[in-house]
Amino acid sequence: MKNILITGASVAGPALAWWLHHYGFAVTVVERAPTFRDGGQNIDVRGAGRTVLERMGLFEAVKAHGTGEQGFAFVDENDAVVAEFDEADLGSNSFTAELEILRGDLARLLYEHSRAHVTYRFDDAITTVAESETGVRVTFKHGEPEQFDLVVVAEGANSSTRQLLFGDEVTRKPYDLYVAYFTIPRAVGDDKTARWYNAPGGRSLCLRPDNTGTTRALLGLQQESAGYEDLPLEAQKKLLHDLFADAGWEAPRIVAGLDAADDFYFELVSQVKLATWTKGRVVLTGDAAWCAGPFGVGTTEALVGGYVLAGELHRHGDEYAAAFAAYEHLLRPYVEEGQDVPKLATRVTTPHSRLGISLLNAALRVAAAPGIRQVVAKLTAPPTDEIELPEYEPAD
Repeated sequence: MKNILITGASVAGPALAWWLHHYGFAVTVVERAPTFRDGGQNIDVRGAGRTVLERMGLFEAVKAHGTGEQGFAFVDENDAVVAEFDEADLGSNSFTAELEILRGDLARLLYEHSRAHVTYRFDDAITTVAESETGVRVTFKHGEPEQFDLVVVAEGANSSTRQLLFGDEVTRKPYDLYVAYFTIPRAVGDDKTARWYNAPGGRSLCLRPDNTGTTRALLGLQQESAGYEDLPLEAQKKLLHDLFADAGWEAPRIVAGLDAADDFYFELVSQVKLATWTKGRVVLTGDAAWCAGPFGVGTTEALVGGYVLAGELHRHGDEYAAAFAAYEHLLRPYVEEGQDVPKLATRVTTPHSRLGISLLNAALRVAAAPGIRQVVAKLTAPPTDEIELPEYEPAD
């Protein structure tokens, strides 16, 4: 088993590609975007994901490319701090992790780390997959059909390749939450502390620092699906203008920044659920397999998933079915723990009434009090350490 195709070149795909090459596999990564995709919002790496980066020799590079965020504050309409959680005090259990990095920066580090040994093909995509006893024949949007031993789908939560191959087997768990991400110019009040503000009507606004001289903005709206996710881009921006114009705090500035933002991304948050991540010689990993939503575990699980999948393929040699089974057996409890976020959580953290916001702020003040904040942080930290990473034998 030496020739593997990966589709998706964000975080999960390049990380897996590096590990597969490390174990002696020939790897091709195909990506539908015309070029490597920079940009994206703040993400973090915690727990077992940090260990994977250390084993890849990338930990210090990722740390050096951090956003500079040093804490996370909940503020009121006048920008007065309601509660603040400091990364220096809470470490990996804080809202701000030690490894805070922009998605594009992490993806580029992984891409650059693997590109000398991996074939990357941009502006292309899988159109059909036909399996036989000897391998998988893949046709592409561009170019001639090719034969591979295995295919790995490492795309995002809305993976078109997964839909092509798994179809109705995929279910989505909705969280009744819309989120918009985009970049705006930095202002005088923006510093190294991220700021979160709740407005009545289930609206949330967040500003986070980056390392490029700008500020990353987030707008959240807690409500059931209303079809907003299917609107054209300009209609989505107009909707957000209308919904957030009177939200208070930094809303006028954030909404004004919508129009010029060229990295605007809008989604209805949901989790990906599948009974199995494999089908013959095809296997899913990362968000395409188990997207947990924006709850602090996705990047870490993508790194861990790539490490384990490559390691099990190496350990089992030509027995790919046994490798897939071992990969799923080890990862599924870890992934399900990360997905164990009640739907009520979005309603509690994004209240609709002023009373609800007042109650949340009161709870946050208690949670941030000295002597209590460390306990609260440990209780609410994402379960990114809940796996014992295997030690795989080095390649021959």
